[in-house]
Parts: sequence; structure tokens; C-alpha cells
Amino acid sequence: MSTRGTRGRGTRGRGRGRRGARAESLASYTIPVVDASETPVSPTTNSGTRPYDRTARDDALSQAMFRILERVARPNTGTESRGSVSERLRSNGAEVFKDVSGVAPNVAEYWLEATERIMDDLDCTAEQKLKEAISLLREEAYQWSLTVKEGTQLERITWEFFKSAFQGKYVEANYVDARRKEFLNLTQGDRSMAEYEAEFLRLSRYARGIVATEYERCVQFENGLRDSLRVLIAPQRERDFAALVEKAKIAEDVKRAERQSWEKKMSRNRIDLKPSNSDQRHRKSARADGPVRAEAPVAAVRLQL
Repeated sequence: MSTRGTRGRGTRGRGRGRRGARAESLASYTIPVVDASETPVSPTTNSGTRPYDRTARDDALSQAMFRILERVARPNTGTESRGSVSERLRSNGAEVFKDVSGVAPNVAEYWLEATERIMDDLDCTAEQKLKEAISLLREEAYQWSLTVKEGTQLERITWEFFKSAFQGKYVEANYVDARRKEFLNLTQGDRSMAEYEAEFLRLSRYARGIVATEYERCVQFENGLRDSLRVLIAPQRERDFAALVEKAKIAEDVKRAERQSWEKKMSRNRIDLKPSNSDQRHRKSARADGPVRAEAPVAAVRLQL
């Protein structure tokens, strides 16, 4: 009897030792935290107590990590999946340029401006701008670009170099001089403030040496304002161009409101001065009766015999 009790206690003790060792083994192993939706469920064993197969577990973790890395790397290739830069340029309205004989300088200038604006909207780099602008050249214009490339060191060919060379080729010097004179003589006239600002900015590109600083731009802009606005703006001596334009627009709105108020007042005065119907009837009646004549008194004349 005592032997059976001793054997039982020994058996139970050995079981507790194996379970304790197994618990310590599992506690020492740290499983990486992975989203459960990314990890496939491992098959359960028939016994329900044995740990799942280590190989299956490692495969599941590897697949989960692969999916995570793939998701992280995906944004880097998102831009390319939407098509090449050339395709996106054309889909946004970029046009080809041909060097036809007698092409107007403003046509070449507007093409360069429009192309650069589209590329800016697409967040193109300077290298991409150079490459894509050349890809839009056709016929003689493309042959000209090859000539420039052959006669220029490769490291000098940048986007800014291309723009300068293009303008030198297709935008004539006399055209630039004419635009510069137009800028120096620019006044607001009958233009709205928004129209005057747009024309000022467009022509100022041809006179960068004249309005190279913020101060010079502000002075030139003030000088072209209408007299009624300049007398309000000039004393403030604003030398921030954006703030100057905003103040000029506010002054224009105030002047417009004053003019409209004055016109309404004059209109009401004209209505008040207009004769009423009763006055008109009285005048018509007086004209119908004719003028009233006063007779002179008859003096008695005594005849002397």
C-alpha cells in the first residue's frame, strides 16, 4: 500500500516537472506581433494539447512579413502605374512644337509657358522637364535641339539652359524690346485691378533688370495706377507687392461703392426735381386761358374852352 502511494507521488511529480519545463520553454520564446488577418490559421492537432508544427508557423510568419513589406513598398511605384510622364503630359493638354517658317515669337513663348505650367502641375523634376520638353519638339525644332546638344557639354544642358536657348532661338530680340517698352509705359487706364495686375506680371518678365527687387516692382506698379487710387495708396509706402495689390483692390472697391452711391443720389434728385402732374395741369390751364392783361386807368381829360 505504501509502495503504491510512493509510486503515485513519484509519477505525479514527474508529470509536474515535464509541464514546468514545457511552460518555461514556451515562455522563453517570443512570437512577433502580426495582424491576425494577415496570418493563416494553422491546423489543429487531434490531441488538442500538442503545439502546432514549427514549420507551418514559420511559413505563416514569413508570408505575413512578405505582405507587410509589399504594402510598404507599394507607394513608391504608385506614380509609375498611372502611366509615363509623356502620356500624362499629353492627357493634360501639352502640345507639340514645330519650327515652321515665320512662327510668331508669342506663339513660341506661349508654348513654353503652357508646357512648363503643365509640368509644374504634374510635379515634374528639372530633369523630367528637360526630357519631356525635347520629346514634344518636332521636325526643324527637334533638329535644332540636336544641334544644340552636339555643340554643348552634357553637364551644361539643364532645364534652365534649354529655356534660355529656346527663347534665344524663337523669341526675337526686337520682340523682347517691344514688350519691355510696353511694360515701362503700362498704366491701369480703364482696366480693373485684376486685369492691371495680370498685365503687369506678364510684361514684367521682359524687364527683370528694371524691376529686379520688390521695392522697384511696387514703385512701378504704383506709378501705373489711376490717379484716384494712387493718391490713396502711395502715401502708405507699401513695399510688399502682394500686400500692395491687395490694398489697391480694396481702394478700388471703396471708390466703386462711392461712385454707385453718388449715382443713386443723383438719380433720386432728378426724380424730386421733376414737376408733378398737378403743376403740369396748372401750367396747361394758364396757357389755355391766355395771358391776363392789366388795363391802364383812364384819366379824365378836362377840355378847356
